[in-house]
Amino acid sequence: MELSKIYKIGYLGISLCLIFLVSCQSEKTAYLQKNQLVDKVYPLLDTQNSRWFYFSSASRPFGMVNLSPDTEINGDWGCGYKFDRDTIKGFSHVHEWQLSGLSVMPVVVSNENRKEIFKNFYSKFSHDTEKITPGYHLVILDRYQITSELTSTKRVGFHRYTFPANAQKAILLNLNTILGPCENTDGILEKDNDNELSGSLVLSTNFRRPKPLKVFFKIKLNVPINSVEKDSKTGNYLVNFGNFDKKILMKVGISYTSVENASFNLQEELPHWDFDKIVEASREEWNGLLGRIKIEGGTEKDQRRFYTDLWHALQGRKMISDANGAYPDNTGEKFRIGQLPIDAKGKPKFNQYNSDSFWGAQWTINTLWGLAYPEIMDDFVHSLMQYYKDGGMIPRGPAGGNDTYVMTGASTTPFIVTAIQKGIVKDDLESIYIALKKNHMLNGIMGKAGYEHNTNSGGGLKYYLDKGYVPYPLPEGQFGSHQDGASQTLEYAYQDWTLAQLAKKLNHEEDYKYFLDRSQNYKNVFDQSSGWMRPKNVDGKWLANYDPYKYENGFIEANGAQATWFVPHDIEGLVKLMGGKVKAVEKLNTQFQTAKKMKFTSGTSHDAELHPEFSRIPINFGNQPSIQTSFVFNLIERPDLTQYWTREVIKETFSGLSPTTGYNGDEDQGLMGSLNVLLKIGLFQMNGGTDANPVYQIGSPIFNKVLIQLNPDYYKGKEFVIEAVNNSAENIYISKTKFNNKPVENFTVSHNDITGGGELILEMANKP
Repeated sequence: MELSKIYKIGYLGISLCLIFLVSCQSEKTAYLQKNQLVDKVYPLLDTQNSRWFYFSSASRPFGMVNLSPDTEINGDWGCGYKFDRDTIKGFSHVHEWQLSGLSVMPVVVSNENRKEIFKNFYSKFSHDTEKITPGYHLVILDRYQITSELTSTKRVGFHRYTFPANAQKAILLNLNTILGPCENTDGILEKDNDNELSGSLVLSTNFRRPKPLKVFFKIKLNVPINSVEKDSKTGNYLVNFGNFDKKILMKVGISYTSVENASFNLQEELPHWDFDKIVEASREEWNGLLGRIKIEGGTEKDQRRFYTDLWHALQGRKMISDANGAYPDNTGEKFRIGQLPIDAKGKPKFNQYNSDSFWGAQWTINTLWGLAYPEIMDDFVHSLMQYYKDGGMIPRGPAGGNDTYVMTGASTTPFIVTAIQKGIVKDDLESIYIALKKNHMLNGIMGKAGYEHNTNSGGGLKYYLDKGYVPYPLPEGQFGSHQDGASQTLEYAYQDWTLAQLAKKLNHEEDYKYFLDRSQNYKNVFDQSSGWMRPKNVDGKWLANYDPYKYENGFIEANGAQATWFVPHDIEGLVKLMGGKVKAVEKLNTQFQTAKKMKFTSGTSHDAELHPEFSRIPINFGNQPSIQTSFVFNLIERPDLTQYWTREVIKETFSGLSPTTGYNGDEDQGLMGSLNVLLKIGLFQMNGGTDANPVYQIGSPIFNKVLIQLNPDYYKGKEFVIEAVNNSAENIYISKTKFNNKPVENFTVSHNDITGGGELILEMANKP
């Protein structure tokens, strides 16, 4: 990026203003330096198809605070920061899976608007004057001519407001409202002294999160408070400051346990008032993580999209524990405040997390985190086990201190198993195995359908154990979402295989054979007469008038054509059912040829998958069930087709850099961002890295060189390098492969070899 360029934001995706100049010389700090990786990130990617937790600006990696403007509220999908809206409705501190709260808005109070300001406080804004980079957001509120700047630490939001001269300054707290996926109720605000406020609000229940959660906050200001007014109709509070010529700085610490801990978080993480210093620290933190993977080659657009993908892979799934290790535990009948174990320095040994589902993680964060960010994977495994210790079950998508049972199966099993197989998690393996095994048995999480909170029937596990498949429909009726028996059978079979690998590692031979046998249940929903996976009813009869292209016809967020390839643990067995490798290659290649006409996705948003014109696509890279398919070719002796189709998917689907494109509206907290990174560096793990010595399938990297910095606390190597010689948009095929000067067979390289350090040399050509 040239030093002199300034990128302006525009609706059609004109590049974001990542490098900007501040007129006031005293505010020129290190965060204005250019040519850093953080400046390649394009935060507006796909914000036209936004979701409450999708957009991020003034946040830290996995921080409790995810501070950003809201242009749309009152919902989950299409809410939060949506690019085509022209009105700011507040700055919210909590944008997370099933959590939303603490919205504030700086305002100018006058005699004309004082009576209505409590309910009519929104302001127009323009993208032309907006500035966004990871960890920082500047927006001008046109109605009040207030320049609003946002940044944060992990648990503290930091605001800087520049008001017009001679303005009656105030900040409105919208504590009783509907923001994203839940209503905010019982909001209270108290003035502690002339410069401090505290309060709380309740995140009410919803369909996915049936237990309420309280958010506590502590606010400190650099100017004295004149008065605090409460409106009886809206429940909103107006904090008045009067008329003076000074910027207002506001620090907002949050906690899910107490005001005292919110205050502790604030004091621990932000004891000073240097706003620019925090912006710089945020940039440094993001640069450090983004810099774990350095790339050379490709276009400037390719590089910017890559680091935007990597940024997304590192920003979902927020922590809910305080700096002292206190956290909300909602797993029991009564809410309690839990305490994480403390190390010798008095710091928590790990963080507790809120998280969307791990459904699809086997092809995304499992591989990326396990390779470049093992410490993050380590942290999450311990968090998942803390849920087990508290509530007796490892969750698959916890929100507010308890599981939401989002999606299906035991999707955290592959995640935890790969962390063990890669040597990231080494302790208490027997305890972890017992916990995982419980999830795979009756009354465990595998028996629950999506959002099935009160029963254990929707997952159809008793039929899976008795008959070898989950029937569709379930004869007992509906108990939750995603009761799609054919998909559930495929999912359970793969997850059983991953648990079998851990049983084998721990010398549980009987369990190994038991779960390995269960992992073959996928064969019971393969209909050889049609060549597709096909739902069966409880009597063993195939679904009549079966259409493999009909969406959610016994399959979860997919159709039968897409889901047929969901056998990541036994592609060889699947190919035999299909009649051999030649037939399998022809079948899958034809699906890709058809899918290319629709750019490999079901429209540009998640809900578009339901539309008839999009739902019949045979391969869909806009949702998790078939995102592995281009690498299936590697396992059936056609690596050239893996290389060709992966490049096509990247070109047609994952190269855009505008608010209107990106992930087609279903990024799911780092999953699709991680997938993009893996496809573009040319590494993949079909079984999620869950075998004894995990291997990576080699694809066709779009960059000339990829350097992955290895974490010395986990791996003995310093760095792993991929060099693609003669790489170009035309030279997409690999003609020769060497790792540390030795030939590579079968286009695979082991995890131990990679993490031992070295260089993978790929000679590229324009023909297979």
